Amino acid sequence: MNGEVIGLGNALVDLLTSLENDHLLSVLGLPKGSMQLVDEEAMERVLKATSGLKRTRASGGSAANTINGLAMLGVKTGYIGKVGRDETGTFFKNDLIKSQINPILLEGNAPSGVAIALISKDSERTFATYLGAAIELLPSDLTKEMFHGYKYFHIEGYLVQNQGLVRRSMELAKAEGLKITLDLASYNVVEGNLSFLKDVVEKYVDIVFANEEEAKAYTGMEPADAVVEISNSCEIAVVKVGKNGSYIRANGITHKVEAVEAKTIDSTGAGDLYAAGFIYGLLKSYPLDICGTIGSILAANVIEVLGPKMDDVRWADIHHLVKRAVEKR
Repeated sequence: MNGEVIGLGNALVDLLTSLENDHLLSVLGLPKGSMQLVDEEAMERVLKATSGLKRTRASGGSAANTINGLAMLGVKTGYIGKVGRDETGTFFKNDLIKSQINPILLEGNAPSGVAIALISKDSERTFATYLGAAIELLPSDLTKEMFHGYKYFHIEGYLVQNQGLVRRSMELAKAEGLKITLDLASYNVVEGNLSFLKDVVEKYVDIVFANEEEAKAYTGMEPADAVVEISNSCEIAVVKVGKNGSYIRANGITHKVEAVEAKTIDSTGAGDLYAAGFIYGLLKSYPLDICGTIGSILAANVIEVLGPKMDDVRWADIHHLVKRAVEKR
């Protein structure tokens, strides 16, 4: 067996930038809380406008964050993506290897992708994303061998700019007997690709993760009703509602899981790490409410740090909290 969870996403390096106020978002024409795709010229404009602000670098991309979280929980994982032949691509690959993630990274002709995360004072993040080589990943690049031996396939909704890639990956994963988990990614991604997303969820997806805004864009409903609507098309539906916890629905039953208290610094990676905790719980065959609690533990911890990565000390705390949550059930 290759491992337990294989991920596919836009291989991006996050440039985490702390804003002094939200005025710059207006100047740059970036709607707060959204993910906007930009070309190389626009990326350079954003980098120039934010050059004087505090900035850190971390390998990212939604699915990669989830896979990293699973790896840190001790799950055997792999990740499929495409990077450029440059230092940024090397940085991304080395970061996967450091976390003991099997890197299935192809090389593209464009520079490696970069996601500039503009973090507001209230911790909301707005992304200006240059996909670069990531967008060069083609359906024909995928093989059944990449999926062979895994139990779960986790894919990010941000990939819908290449609908052929999304559909092909799901076909291959299903043919290899994997459960498919999909993160809906961003409300504007859902709005722009609604009919396609509904089609693939109906045909291939077993587990859907959405936040409140994404669930509303997908169903037109508030969270408690949205989770019911989404669950009609898949095995398990999860709608996250920030500090109000999450709704989980399967087999006609809705579970409401409370959030774990946290002091928010940056919400980058919160949904991705929730998914990691939830999938970890499924792998361990825990009840759905415990899966949600583990997801909440990871999400609460990652929002207390800048960026989607946490240090070993925090991960040791997380392992302790997860163990305690499982023992209490």
